[in-house]
Amino acid sequence: MTDSRYRWGGLAWALTLQFFVVEAIAASRFGGFSYSEDVISDLGTAGSAARVLMNASFVVQGLLIAAGALLLGPGLAGTGGRLARVLLVVSGLGVLLVGVFPSDGNATAHSLAAGAHLLGGGVGLIALAYGVRPRSEELGTALAVLGLVGVIGTIFFGSAVFLGLGEGGMERVAAYVIPIGLVAAGIALWRQKDGWLALTNPDGTPSRRQLREDARLERAQRAAQRDAALEAAARRPAERPAPAAPAPRPADEDDDFDPDDPWAPRRR
Repeated sequence: MTDSRYRWGGLAWALTLQFFVVEAIAASRFGGFSYSEDVISDLGTAGSAARVLMNASFVVQGLLIAAGALLLGPGLAGTGGRLARVLLVVSGLGVLLVGVFPSDGNATAHSLAAGAHLLGGGVGLIALAYGVRPRSEELGTALAVLGLVGVIGTIFFGSAVFLGLGEGGMERVAAYVIPIGLVAAGIALWRQKDGWLALTNPDGTPSRRQLREDARLERAQRAAQRDAALEAAARRPAERPAPAAPAPRPADEDDDFDPDDPWAPRRR
């Protein structure tokens, strides 16, 4: 992957922080707005003085999420990386449609789009965790935790289980993890680029990737040795010679048997 794709993809995800700035501006212009009781979508309704700004932010957020996923997708590893690209594009399209269809307009389309954004983003972060794990186990773990929190928050929000956080508070638990995780991943990918593929560090010591490859090779060798030992042990019984048949007794060995007196002692 080219450096420019990492640069623009990482920048796209880093700019998703614009959502927090615009939300704060819109909330400050919405009289009596509560982050705990009021949902984010209220800032894009007719009752919000900054509804145009907020809805524009939703649209921009969707474009940034999808653009980053498409640009950075080839730099992610394995099935997790491919799945993350699809899920995050769905999440981006969802929040884009949230801005196109405010909740006081087409409520059904708005709800479906919001659900796609929250659920696609939460599961997408978990998939992204597997996509970046070969690069950084710490980043992968952090993204998995954020994604899990987002999925649980989405389920609770959709089930009207707020745990004392209020409707708006639980929605923000589900929503905020998405840009937070994407910013962390975007900056890490931007800075690291393809450098994680190097087998040695600048000081000549083995890189983390090389150490993982060495450990994998060692495990494979131990498994091969174990299998060979088991096969050798299974062949040994078949290779043992059959026990020799007992030698026949001489014909005259029973000549002293007296059929008229079977209890008579035999001659030695």
